[in-house]
Amino acid sequence: MGFNKENILIVDDDVNILELIHRHLQSLNYHAYKAVSVKEALVILKDTRIDLLITDLKMPEVDGFQLVKYVSEHYPLLPKLVVTGYPSINDALHVIKAGVLDYLVKPFTKDELKNAVLNSFAGATKAKENVKIPSNSPKEKKLAYGELIGQSSAIKRVTDIIDRVKDNKATVLIMGESGTGKELVARSVHYMGKYSRAPFIAVNCGAIPENLLEAELFGYAKGAFTGANEDRNGFFQAANKGTLFLDEIGNASLSVQSKLLRVLQEKEVTKVGSQKAEKIEVRVIAATNSDLSAQVKKELFREDLFYRLTVVEIDVPPLRDRKSDIPLLVDKFLLKYGVEYKDRMLGITPEAMELLKRHHWPGNIRELENVIQRAVIMCDKQIGVADLPDNLKFKIEFPEERLLPLREIEKKYILKVLEATNNNKSQAAEILQIDRKTLRQKIQ
Repeated sequence: MGFNKENILIVDDDVNILELIHRHLQSLNYHAYKAVSVKEALVILKDTRIDLLITDLKMPEVDGFQLVKYVSEHYPLLPKLVVTGYPSINDALHVIKAGVLDYLVKPFTKDELKNAVLNSFAGATKAKENVKIPSNSPKEKKLAYGELIGQSSAIKRVTDIIDRVKDNKATVLIMGESGTGKELVARSVHYMGKYSRAPFIAVNCGAIPENLLEAELFGYAKGAFTGANEDRNGFFQAANKGTLFLDEIGNASLSVQSKLLRVLQEKEVTKVGSQKAEKIEVRVIAATNSDLSAQVKKELFREDLFYRLTVVEIDVPPLRDRKSDIPLLVDKFLLKYGVEYKDRMLGITPEAMELLKRHHWPGNIRELENVIQRAVIMCDKQIGVADLPDNLKFKIEFPEERLLPLREIEKKYILKVLEATNNNKSQAAEILQIDRKTLRQKIQ
């Protein structure tokens, strides 16, 4: 009689229990893999298709609780069966919450193991069949302010400042980490106020070569330089009566900074290669992800321009400080990319949402959008834990391996060879090129 198609991974630091479960599973026609530590188990999981995990809880260095949590997030469809010699209600509740389908207390009989294995397979099949697509009807009011979405106190502080500056032309400096949505804040200042019908021009100062930035911002006169065959307006003239958004202002050269200062002070622009100044009426909103005050001290940024720009300052909070807004942002991206890639809005499981809320988000909203975009492409009916990238999921931190005596390292390797030969000492001795007597002595 051949093996069943299922592969089972057994993890236990007790070699005797490991061998016992292995023999029982072999007699039940299952193919089983053995691991004496969590580290070995992760290697097997990475390289082999496993259909059931059987693990002990109490193990040295890294315990079975961490393995169960890791598997729940990295292999969410893999059923888990816990065996333990130290049963407790707290442990049982902990592992059941992590998705363990059965809980077996040592010592147990072959029949008890068989029933637990069958129950785990049946429970996993039932769980797959009962997956429900969550309703996309909004359960809570989605609060939006212009292009900003959120209801946290952190984002509320931002919108309160926007309310105060949207109807005047005070210069605004928006500060925040990369990916926090500084341009969306600038757009909200413009489009939520009375100047919304006027132009909004966005310029990334870091994306334009330094030698071209001046001409792009202020325009140039015919003959100002090689290739200047006609007069051309710059971004300032294009934004006249409206708003000019200067992103990454910290990348502007000192020469450009000097001209910016004059524009802010005199409300006039002089094209490159021209002597004639032109009056303009522009609200300037600048943004940076660097510390401009530190750049001022290093004389990389003009102090007088810094004070001209900081008439009103808006600090955009990082996503880790407004995690309550993540479900609202996720809904926005699900609608955007669901319609784009799947012609419908998709759902997301509660477990996947919990992973998103737990992540630190060093790349902020831009990183979240990227994750949702990828997940929408990879998923079938809804986004689950399996559709999210591994860097969001639980990681096991292994302690540094201590330096071992040569005898212990030798013994570990001999036991590994014995395991590979199904405990055939003659075959193991032949591979190790020692006799059986020496082999027995070295593993005592």
